Amino acid sequence: MTYQNAPDGDGPLIVVGGPGGGTSVARQTLRDASPREASPRVPFLSRRSVRVVGGALIPVALLLVWQVASTSGAFPSSQLPTPAMVVQAGVDLAQRGLLGLYIAISTQRVLIGFAFGAALGLLFGAIVGLSRLGDILFSPTLGAIRAVPSLAWVPLLILWFRIGEDSKIILIAIGAFFPVYTTVAAALRHVDRQLVEAGRAFGLGGVRLFTTVQLPSVLPSVVSGLRLALAQAWLFLVAAELIASSMGLGFLLSDSQNNGRTDRLFLAIILLAILGKLTDSLVGLFERWANRRWG
Repeated sequence: MTYQNAPDGDGPLIVVGGPGGGTSVARQTLRDASPREASPRVPFLSRRSVRVVGGALIPVALLLVWQVASTSGAFPSSQLPTPAMVVQAGVDLAQRGLLGLYIAISTQRVLIGFAFGAALGLLFGAIVGLSRLGDILFSPTLGAIRAVPSLAWVPLLILWFRIGEDSKIILIAIGAFFPVYTTVAAALRHVDRQLVEAGRAFGLGGVRLFTTVQLPSVLPSVVSGLRLALAQAWLFLVAAELIASSMGLGFLLSDSQNNGRTDRLFLAIILLAILGKLTDSLVGLFERWANRRWG
């Protein structure tokens, strides 16, 4: 193949040897040699605005149905308060300085218990998933403990740690431990052995091999375990605060039921849903950071 300058200045001529000893000539302009690539179009359903609007459709529809059902007379206000009554209950608690305090206390308990439980779940999941001996020693016992209902731990924790923060945080940590432990252990058992051998060939071993090769390879499973653990942490928080607490959203649920305040009952449920979604979004931010770091 040879290049010659075109006499008219349109660009180089590309002279290519033909199959029968002849030649074929093709003109290639400089503009065609480096075409501009069109920016890829974002699929309609992947656009941020579509996701925001689509995600708000069902909550808005539920709110409208709630408003119609509560004002139509089909249900008494003692059973189904109107949205305005729930908002007014929140304003009343906020003016008394209780709403922000309850939210802060419950969120703090969940985050601390979740951090401890997820860290221990990652540790034991790695031991069981990577070590045959660890699997033999820990799997039967942890499997039996996992089957214990959450409420069964409450009397024992109160007996050991009294009605204080320690008993609640330990209960939340128990709830957050098992989803992380289960997903990480199962995922690490199926890590590609060739990937591990490649890491060892580069001189990695022990903790460095785990953090550099094995853990990043099971990142989707780890994130799924963290999401389940966070949901379990909120579930165990309510279990702890319903029985042994004088503050928090779980206490607000119990106190509202005892006093017949259905508006506050709905308020506590809605706040738990919102806080659960917000904390789940924090795990989503961690997932994006981890994908950039190890993906």
